[in-house]
Amino acid sequence: MEQHTHTLNMLFAQLGLPDSQVEVERFLGEHKLKSAEKLHEAAFWSTAQSKLIRELWHQDSDWSTVLDELNTRLHQ
Repeated sequence: MEQHTHTLNMLFAQLGLPDSQVEVERFLGEHKLKSAEKLHEAAFWSTAQSKLIRELWHQDSDWSTVLDELNTRLHQ
């Protein structure tokens, strides 16, 4: 089975967000989650973005590592 290594930049592209390293870091600096807030419930996601995040997370897909990273960084 082939395993893919995804990055935050790739996830941002999938979400339809600017995906350069500068833009990813800017987004992470401007958006934060409350301590108990779930990643897909954040008010800054569109409905489609939230749905994609939920689907990728629940599928335990190749994206789970990068979703964990995004979740951790937004909770910092």
